[in-house]
Amino acid sequence: MPRVLIADDNIQNAELLEAYLDGTGWDTKLATNGDETLQFAREWKPDVILLDVMMPKLSGFEVCKKLRADAATRDIGVLMVTALDQANDIERAIEAGTDDFMTKPIHKSELLLRTRAMIESRSEPTELERGLGYFRRAIQQGA
Repeated sequence: MPRVLIADDNIQNAELLEAYLDGTGWDTKLATNGDETLQFAREWKPDVILLDVMMPKLSGFEVCKKLRADAATRDIGVLMVTALDQANDIERAIEAGTDDFMTKPIHKSELLLRTRAMIESRSEPTELERGLGYFRRAIQQGA
């Protein structure tokens, strides 16, 4: 069963994302700060992390950098979910190593489409193939 870690310090936002994922058959877990997100990523080994940027202890940018620097968590899909919407925020997310970036408010259908595509693309053997597979699946599912 695919695993999705929801990392958001705002419990209402986290519970909304969890409700959107209800009925998918995916196992979900909540983290409320950057340190907890890294711990759960190492121990629980999710397929995808829905990662808020503005969190206590470590920002989503810092968490993503640490995930990518660790061989044990490098291949976890990261979808940043944030209220930030400026071009420099998206650039920082890309530099940190995110796979994709969604701006709040989040629409359920878009979240499900992107999360499903990311889960399915995790089976690709290389980073490049995972990225291409993700975008191919997202386009196909969105059509």
